[in-house]
Amino acid sequence: MKEVDLKTPRSILHVHVAGPDDVSEARRLAKEVRVLVWVMTAPKNLQNKARVVRDTWGKRSNKLLFFSSETDKNFPTIGLNVSEGREHLTAKTMNGFRYVYEHHLDDADWFMKVDDDTYVIVENLRYFLSNEDTREPVWFGHHFKTIVKQGYYSGGGGYVLSKEALKRLYEKGSDPNVCRQDGGAEDAELGRCMETLGVRTSNTSDVMGRSRFHCFDPETFLFGGYPDWYYQYDTNGARKGIGTMSDYSITFHYVSPEKMQALEFYIYHLNPYGIINGRQNLNRAPFKSQKVQPTRR
Repeated sequence: MKEVDLKTPRSILHVHVAGPDDVSEARRLAKEVRVLVWVMTAPKNLQNKARVVRDTWGKRSNKLLFFSSETDKNFPTIGLNVSEGREHLTAKTMNGFRYVYEHHLDDADWFMKVDDDTYVIVENLRYFLSNEDTREPVWFGHHFKTIVKQGYYSGGGGYVLSKEALKRLYEKGSDPNVCRQDGGAEDAELGRCMETLGVRTSNTSDVMGRSRFHCFDPETFLFGGYPDWYYQYDTNGARKGIGTMSDYSITFHYVSPEKMQALEFYIYHLNPYGIINGRQNLNRAPFKSQKVQPTRR
């Protein structure tokens, strides 16, 4: 068995093959659906959590960035000049997307923020986004139905902004009179901001109603044991079991470095002999705006 690097102009797909595995579709989407992923991390997490992200799923994104409170040129990380602590996650998020817009707007079509304990199946993300239009004011993730009228997305489960959404966030959302720049719950505050800017949430489940973005690890969604608050927040009814998660799931959260490496093995290396899985058409109809206008403040 040998490792093969399938290089495209802007990405590298890392796949272990012992025979003629067909990766043509994944390679096509890597060219056509360019995804920048930025990871929110901290100096103390670089050599455990962030390193494992970089060495596993992160290498499959078209562009991978790590944002921290300090610059580390060796890792590397980009310092945002924001203090550590949950009370400053909103500032980290706003400054992170601001940096992405100013330095990498043309490097990708979609822009994803995740935590350093989030695992992303990038190929499934590209498949989901291949049905969507980055010119639409839309974003995607694990949907919570509370706090914001249209709901918002879990920060830990990761969320993805279209180029139009990123543009609105940069051009209008940088104004503290429009969007909160620090404090509060990062994901809920970004949700309020997006609603104000006319950026819409959308259904991210597959055609069978199964979830694709997940704010907990796989075991929690398999067996339950959710915290009490989750039953009031989750749009999908806090279901559990294999049948509730999409075959093309995209993210899981609260994934330890050890479990991240295990998922890497299960997803990209382990195969039952003699079984070849075909492609499934699991995408819903794409999001289409109805000339949504930003909320006036």
